[in-house]
This record gives sequence, structure tokens and C-alpha cells, in this order.
Amino acid sequence: MKYPIIPYRIFPLGDSALTIDFGNVIDEDVNKCVFASFHQLQQDPLPGIIELIPAYSSLTVCYDVVTVKKRFHSGKTVFESIKEWVEDKLDQPFSFDETAAVEVKIPVCYAVEFAPDIEQLARTRGLSPEEVIEIHTLKSYKVYMLGFLPGFAYMGEVDERIIMPRKQQPQNILPGSVGIAGKQTGIYPFASPGGWQIIGRTPLKLFDIEKENPTLLKAGQTVQFYSISKNEFENY
Repeated sequence: MKYPIIPYRIFPLGDSALTIDFGNVIDEDVNKCVFASFHQLQQDPLPGIIELIPAYSSLTVCYDVVTVKKRFHSGKTVFESIKEWVEDKLDQPFSFDETAAVEVKIPVCYAVEFAPDIEQLARTRGLSPEEVIEIHTLKSYKVYMLGFLPGFAYMGEVDERIIMPRKQQPQNILPGSVGIAGKQTGIYPFASPGGWQIIGRTPLKLFDIEKENPTLLKAGQTVQFYSISKNEFENY
């Protein structure tokens, strides 16, 4: 599938990175453009590029200043040289097959002891807890980006019937807790203060430092939640 490049701006991020900004929005079409650009820059990468970090509506390019400086012998700064390379790459026609994105199935126990906010969310939205569960598990969610904590995946967008704002005061959240904040849903990989509305918990480990690839979820994947019982959770 081909994606037109949405107007963007490029600015330095410190002295060894730059950010390509497509607009400060949560929008699926913008995020598709971010990932199309991500894959475009991965093709025939410039020596010195260390990492490409996709987010909701931006892509950050990290680079080694010394390696890039040795490659370019013009009077330009390293940032200017990388910026020109990025602009040239993004100006070329390209396509990105998003159908190749991996779908991950995540078991979630929505029992009230694992879901301290599900009853309040249901009352606020005029639903039963069972309807909240049905709505939350009905669709697949795109992993837009990772952030906040290692392995914390920001996913969206939830059905408008279960949209809820963040809590005004953060509370202590247990690992594996599944929450909703605005149009987003996500899973806390560690115990942490947080303001998301917690509607369930997964027994899966979202981040494992012992593994070669420690994060269970990656940006660009899709996630399908499915409901499990308390007994299944405890014996998973």
C-alpha cells in the first residue's frame, strides 16, 4: 500500500538525533505515515544511523556523530547532512505492506479484584461491566508506540463507548494491569504510579530482561485482548 507523505518538519534532538514531526496528533493515517517512513529509512541505511524510534506522529533518528562526520566532507553540520539524507529518502516513492504486521493475542482477567475501575467506568458510560469487557475485546488495537516504562505499549483506538479520561491523581498500579486513558488502551509492564482506568490484568510478562528481545510488544503490531477467568489467570 502506498502512502503519501504528510507535511512534516525536522528539528534536532540534542547533538546526536533528529526528529521528523508529522503533527502532534493521535491519528491512524499519520501513524501509518510514520511507519512507512520508518521502513523507508531502514532500506539502505546511512552508515552511522544507530536507531530509528517511531512514535504516534513522529520518527526520531539517532546517529553517531563521528561516523557521519567522516562520511560527509562538506561544510555542513552533521545535523544538516542527516536532514538532507532524510529529506532525500522521504522524497522517493515507496510503499509499506501493513498487512504484514504481527497480531499478538493477550489474555486478560476482567474480574473485579483485577479491575478496580471497571465498575466505575461502566456506570459512567451507562454500561454493565460485561458490556465493557465485550467492547474492549471486540476489536484489535494497533501498537502506536512504546514509552513511559520499558515495554509499555500505547495502543488505540478504543471504542467511543468506553473512552474515559485519566484519573486526576495517579495511583499505584500492579504489573500486567490493563487500562484505558482517553482513546488509548495499554498494559503496565511494572508496578508504577499511573492514572489510567484499570479494567483488567494479564498474566503475561510484558518486559523480560533475560530475553534477547525483552519487550513482548513492538510498535506496529496489533493486539487482540481475550477474556480469561480468575482460575485461568492464577494457573496461566
